[in-house]
Order: sequence, then C-alpha cells, then structure tokens
Amino acid sequence: MKPLQLFDPASSTYTYILFDPVSRDALIIDPVDEQIDRDLAVLRDHGLRLVWAVETHAHADHITSAGRLAELAGARLAAPAGCGIGTAATQLQQDDTLSFGQESLRALHTPGHTAGSMSFLWRNHVFTGDTLLIGGCGRTDFQSGSAADLYRSITEVLFRLPDDTTVWPGHDYQGRTHSTIGHEKLHNPRLAGRSEAAFVSLMNSLQLPRPRRIDEAVPANLTSGLRHDVDGAALMQPREVADASYAGDVSPQLAWAWAQAGEAVLVDVRTDAEREWVGFVPGAVAVAWKQWPGMALNPGFDEQIRAASQGRKVVLLCRSGVRSVAAARRATQLGIEAYNILDGFEGDPDGQAHRGRQGGWRFLGLPWRQN
Repeated sequence: MKPLQLFDPASSTYTYILFDPVSRDALIIDPVDEQIDRDLAVLRDHGLRLVWAVETHAHADHITSAGRLAELAGARLAAPAGCGIGTAATQLQQDDTLSFGQESLRALHTPGHTAGSMSFLWRNHVFTGDTLLIGGCGRTDFQSGSAADLYRSITEVLFRLPDDTTVWPGHDYQGRTHSTIGHEKLHNPRLAGRSEAAFVSLMNSLQLPRPRRIDEAVPANLTSGLRHDVDGAALMQPREVADASYAGDVSPQLAWAWAQAGEAVLVDVRTDAEREWVGFVPGAVAVAWKQWPGMALNPGFDEQIRAASQGRKVVLLCRSGVRSVAAARRATQLGIEAYNILDGFEGDPDGQAHRGRQGGWRFLGLPWRQN
C-alpha cells in the first residue's frame, strides 16, 4: 500500500495523504495553502475522513493549510514539539504515534534542517520532510539549523531503517518522486562516504539564496497557517516606543520568528532562581538583569549581553515585562539593537505563555525544559 503523493509546483513541495482502507480515516502530511481545494477534492473523491493534519517542521518556503483543514475537514493538528507551532494541540515527541483507523504513524525526531524537524514512519515508508531528500538533504544555514545534527539524524536514525524502506521526501526539484534508504546510503552525493566533519564542512560552504517567502511563511506556519491576514501581519511588526529608548516592542510570534531565522537572539533576563523554579525557555540565552540576594543589578550584564548578541539584534523576555524593558534600554545604550517582548509571561492576554498539560510552562507552544 502506498501513500497518495501530491505536488505543489510553486514550492516543489510534496504533500502526502495516508489512509486506512477499512475505516477510510486519513492523515495528511505537509499540506500547502494554495492546494487546499485540490486536497479536499482528493479526500472527497476517495471517500476519506481526515483525522490528522501533520507537519514535519515549520516551513520557510510555503504556508501550510493545516489550520484551515482543521476548520473545514475536522482534522486534528499535530506538529513536532520543538518547532513552536503553538496551534497544534498534539505536540509530538520521539516515538509518539498517531492513529487513523487501524493504521498508525510513528514520529522520529530528526533535527538538523530545523531543531524540531521530524520524519514519520508508516509501514515500510518514511516521510522525511526536509531532512533527507533524493540525492540531497535540507539546508542548515537558518531557522535553528545544524549540519552536525542533520548528519546524525540521517546516519543514526534514518539510515538505520531497513534498506528497502521507501523514502518520500518533502521536496524534489527534478521530478523524482521517491527513493529508498539503501539507495540514499550508497548514492546520495552529500552523504555517501562522508564523515561528519566532511559533511559539516560541505554544508557550511553552501551559498544558498534566502527562501523567497520566509518572512511571511515562518510566522504564518507557527500558527498552522491561520495568522497571515491583516491582523496576523500586525503581530509581525515591531511597535515603536514613545521615548525611543530602545528599538521597540515585539510580539512573542515575531520574536520567535526572528530567532528561528537567525536574525535575533532570544535573551531571558529572569534570575537563575526563576529559571530553575519555572523552567527554561528553549533556545534562550540566560543573561539575568538582577540577581539574588536582594535582586541587585547584575554587574556582568554589559559583558554578557554583548557576548549574547554577537552583532545580532536581541529580543528580551522576563516574567512580567518590567525587567526586559529596563534591560532593552541598557542594551541600546551599549549599541545593540534591542527589543522587548510584549506582556511578559504573567499577564498572558493572548495565551502565549501558560502552564502546560505536563506542568511545564510553554512559550509559543514549546514546552519549557524543567529540571
């Protein structure tokens, strides 16, 4: 039994529909917004009931239709836990499974293209997203990418699957539709015969153009494609501050999009004690504004914020929004382009931070790491 493979010419994206032939329950992987009418027609023509819309990662080259499929077809949303797609109620971890009828899909954490990227295993088929492509692999130069992580994800996770496992990639630009694990082991020019060091050197030497739609696609995809209308666009613009004492205020969505794209560094100015007690924001650099005892100003702040910035803009967060404003003003005095993340994490007017189901705090749908 094979998946239904669908193609979006504008982004060269493959979308996959899997289904249980008895119950007719179906699952879709990496749907594209411009193709929603096509996908709904395919579901209707095959007599399928969509129960899951699944992402391999937060895409930078197209906008997903997952949120709209949830509204129109009643699908539930699932996404990798490390991708920050807060609208997905099911945040997938390694080896989690999604059931559709008598069939099931297993999540494989394969970071590298992005930190949260996942592949999915169904029967003897693996859906690799942008992790492993036919004769290639995903890029690693933006959006929390890591060439070393990608090498290990491919060689230690995907290449350990049986050689006859069919590889269904997230993209192909030459009209190829599928491959096998065995073929890619032997013939993938980026990987075959290369050590990790050689692979990292190769990936770091690539001079690839910036994805054309990244500025609109990543923010939209963090909300399953639902917030790229006029109101959603407003979330993605900095707000000027009246006294111009720092660069501006930004929404959590914009801060995370900048951080994922490598344009800014996320800086947590809470105390060490708060982070130990409440949790650690994924990807954030800890630079306390004040410290116990006595909540005195951190004498090492200037040096630490310069080291964190490394020439990038910084977006600062704290628990209530007060310290992050003060820290943004000081960083601006040091010549750093600094922004405050609006609302802090106590007021939470838009549900951006809340105590999660497992007891950990969440930032844009990401579980905060706790000791």
